[in-house]
Amino acid sequence: MTGSFNKKTLADLYLHQKLSVPEISKVYRRSEGGVNYWLKKYGVKKRSISEALYLRNNPDGDKFKIHLPKDSQEAMAFGVGLGLYWGEGNKANKNSIKLGNTNSLLMRTFLAFLQKFIGLKTDDLKFELHLSAGSNENKAIDFWRKALNIKTSQFYKSSIIDRGTKGTYKNKSGFGVLSVYYNNTRARNILMEWLAEIAQLAEHAHGKRKVPGSIPGLGSISLR
Repeated sequence: MTGSFNKKTLADLYLHQKLSVPEISKVYRRSEGGVNYWLKKYGVKKRSISEALYLRNNPDGDKFKIHLPKDSQEAMAFGVGLGLYWGEGNKANKNSIKLGNTNSLLMRTFLAFLQKFIGLKTDDLKFELHLSAGSNENKAIDFWRKALNIKTSQFYKSSIIDRGTKGTYKNKSGFGVLSVYYNNTRARNILMEWLAEIAQLAEHAHGKRKVPGSIPGLGSISLR
C-alpha cells in the first residue's frame, strides 16, 4: 500500500490497531522518520518504550480483565485485597505484582482478590519459597501446593536463608514465607493506582495530612 495517509487513518493504525512505527512504515513504504513526522504533525501521542515493549510481548492484548465491585459484598472483598497489598505487597517492584507471607489464609484471600478483580487465572501466577537453612523444602512446597491448589511447576527455585541471618525470615514457620508473583507491568500499575486512590481517601480522612509510608513511590496524588 502506497500513497499518502490522513490523520484519521494514521491514528487508527497507531492507536486502535496498535501497529508500531516500523509496521506502519512497512505497510505504507515510508521511512520510519516520515511516519514519526506525521504522527507529531497530527498530534498523535507516541507510546513510551515500556508501552511499546508491552504491546510487542502481548500482541493479543492484556491477559487479564479488570472487574470492579458491583455490590457491598464485592466492595468488602475488594477493600480487603487492597488492604493486604498495601500492608504486605511489594510496592517498589515496577514490573510485577508481588506479595509474600507465611499465612495460608492470607495468601488464599489475596489470590481470590487477583482472580476476582484482576481476572487472573491461578495458572498465570508464579511462586517463590523463602526457607531457613535446614527446612524440608519438599514438605514446604507440598504444604503450599495443597493449601492454594497450585502446581509444583509454578514454583521458582526456593531461596534458602542462613539460620544466623537477622531479618524477617528468622523464626518463621516451618513452611517458610511464600511470595506470589504476577509479572505484568500494566496490571501492577492498575493495582498501584487503586492503592493511590485509597491513600488519598485516607489522607482526606486525616484532615488532608499525608499518611506516612502509605504508597512508596507515589506519595500524595490527586484523584482523577
